[in-house]
Amino acid sequence: MSRYIALAVTAALAAVAGLSFQRVFGLGPVVPVAAVAAVVPTLLAGLLSGPREKGPWPLWISLVLTVPAWAATVSVTVLRPALSGGTLPQALREGVLSSWKAVLTTLLPAPAEPEYLVLVSVTVWLAAFASAELALRTSLRAAPAVPALGVWAVALLLGVDGPGSNMPLAAATAVLIAVLVLIRADGPGAGVAWRPLAAGIPAAAVLGALAFAAGPLVPVGAAPYDPRERVQAPPPQRRDGVSPLDRVGGWLLSPGRVLFTVGAASTPAERLAVLDRFDGVTWSSTARFVPTGSRVPAGPAPDERHEVAQRITIRELTGVWVPAPDRPRRVDGLPVVVDPGSGALAAARPLRPGQTYRVESAVPEWTADDLADAGVATDAEAEAARRLPWGPGAKQPPVQIAEFRKFAQAATRGAVTSLQKAAMLADYLKVYAKYDVTAPPGHSYRQIDYFLGQGRRGTPEHFATAYALLARTLGLPSRVVVGFEGGLRAGGTVQIRSGDVMVWPEIKFDRLGWIRFNPLPDSARPSKDDGGVAAGQTQQKLEQAQKSAASRQRAPEQTETAQREQRKAAPAAGSPTPWWVFAALAAAALLIGYLCAVLTAPALRRRRRRTGTPAARITGAWHQALDHLADAGLSASRTLTAHEVAHFGASTVGDAARDHLAPLADLVNHARFAASQPDPRAADRAWDHTDALGRLVTAKAGRLRRLRRRLHPRSLKDRRRAEPPPR
Repeated sequence: MSRYIALAVTAALAAVAGLSFQRVFGLGPVVPVAAVAAVVPTLLAGLLSGPREKGPWPLWISLVLTVPAWAATVSVTVLRPALSGGTLPQALREGVLSSWKAVLTTLLPAPAEPEYLVLVSVTVWLAAFASAELALRTSLRAAPAVPALGVWAVALLLGVDGPGSNMPLAAATAVLIAVLVLIRADGPGAGVAWRPLAAGIPAAAVLGALAFAAGPLVPVGAAPYDPRERVQAPPPQRRDGVSPLDRVGGWLLSPGRVLFTVGAASTPAERLAVLDRFDGVTWSSTARFVPTGSRVPAGPAPDERHEVAQRITIRELTGVWVPAPDRPRRVDGLPVVVDPGSGALAAARPLRPGQTYRVESAVPEWTADDLADAGVATDAEAEAARRLPWGPGAKQPPVQIAEFRKFAQAATRGAVTSLQKAAMLADYLKVYAKYDVTAPPGHSYRQIDYFLGQGRRGTPEHFATAYALLARTLGLPSRVVVGFEGGLRAGGTVQIRSGDVMVWPEIKFDRLGWIRFNPLPDSARPSKDDGGVAAGQTQQKLEQAQKSAASRQRAPEQTETAQREQRKAAPAAGSPTPWWVFAALAAAALLIGYLCAVLTAPALRRRRRRTGTPAARITGAWHQALDHLADAGLSASRTLTAHEVAHFGASTVGDAARDHLAPLADLVNHARFAASQPDPRAADRAWDHTDALGRLVTAKAGRLRRLRRRLHPRSLKDRRRAEPPPR
């Protein structure tokens, strides 16, 4: 009876361990896969261990049968959608061998695709099968719980930085392990000890509840190991045949086309593409797009932000770039890949009219106080965003770079801080050139030189790319963003038309990330006269903050650098650690120290007793036998003679103990009182009798009782007393 109850517990352990993959895929897709993978192999193991004249089937038969059983089960429950495009061996091979790497290169939660969920099925199946076989074929009480811990290890590694918490599942696992040990207290073939089980299960439940409640309060300072840092992300790739920046001129010349509609109360600027690499001719993206189930990693956290939820429907917008406010947090309804650095989105396949998706974003709102003390970023991404290439095939820098630098220095004359330079450069371009949608498109060195030197007329493409190049000559890390701003409200939706396209530059600042600047003349801003929707208050606040920061009289640049270095060196301010945290750590340290002492002391004491002269070894064997008898309940054995101990010990442990206690008593009395010294073989026989007595006591009292006695402080105190010589 107990073995079938133990099988149910092992199946529950494997299922709960499988549910820990919910931080990887979400709870909904994992529940059926983990449940089937935990129950089926457990039932198979139970059937193969059923009544049979020659006993249970050999283990190798179970190993052979579980493989086709898993293949059949996973093909029906998991891989059925994936089998339409290939064979079962191909699907299994890709799922088992490649799913782990696909998960590690996917933003969590990973898509609940069949080829990904195979990993959950195979790990839970193996754990359930191994746990069931260990429960049926071994007498080790906690051994069947070890495979489930292996599933936990895999799930925790793959789920680092995933959403949700596994704390309830961890508490449930602790409770199930305790129940499993209680059920198997008397071995797999014995009956169920209902009395200790009835008392132990509530205690295990209370411990699990305490672990669940105390888990979030445990102070953990170190960041968890993330295997994704060891897996190389996919290389940058061109997501579209035509850059969105090259389409700006055509969109502006036919402004009435509805590219997509937005269902929302307000429509902040919609980003389409982030372009951060310039080769002298065109701007492109270095984004490393990775798949994601729905979540987009958060960027720098501003002091103020507002949440925006939009329902976007594609109309005439083509390509793979997916519009969304900055910064998106979640995308549902459209398979996308995302660049974790910029938050830019791209569709897995080219967009089609009628596609609808929902995007949730946290739009940042930077204030004057945020920008006042911001220094320009100096990380690797910022260094790449300062580069001014010579151009394809150029053997020397183009002459335009020197002219651009002179132009930027003249536009920012008097600026002290990096923010003042960025703001003054934008204000200068606003009045320097005029907005003209008929200007010839292009943004190479020559075309920007013509725009700044002769034409002085341009579209958002010219203003934004010119600003980005000029900012780089001043040492400011810059990039270009293509998006949309404005729109025409029609009922409950906003129509984003081709004439609403906008291009703007961004500068990266330390702690703040990329900040938008607007070098366009006021005439280029979206109109509100025809029901259009303003870009929101975010850009207005930003421009006010930039003007306020640009007008401040600041100290020289050296003072700014010194203050920034001082801020970096200053320790982060934080609240003091509560006293109860130190008290809990001290209590935990004392508990761990006590456990180490009581668990290692018997082994050290036994090792000391087995060394020395033959007489000392025989005496040590006797004291070890007295410890065994104390575990069996004969606590007054040290006050008796050796043969009295043998008599009472046999009545306590069983008649089988007499065959070892009587010879051991003779050996210890001879070693103590005889004129001749015993030889080493006599000492070996004494320890053989003692070891055999220990096995009898373990079978009589049980390992759990011996462990409880060992953990009792009184037992530790008694064992530290001087050991009296045998009489």
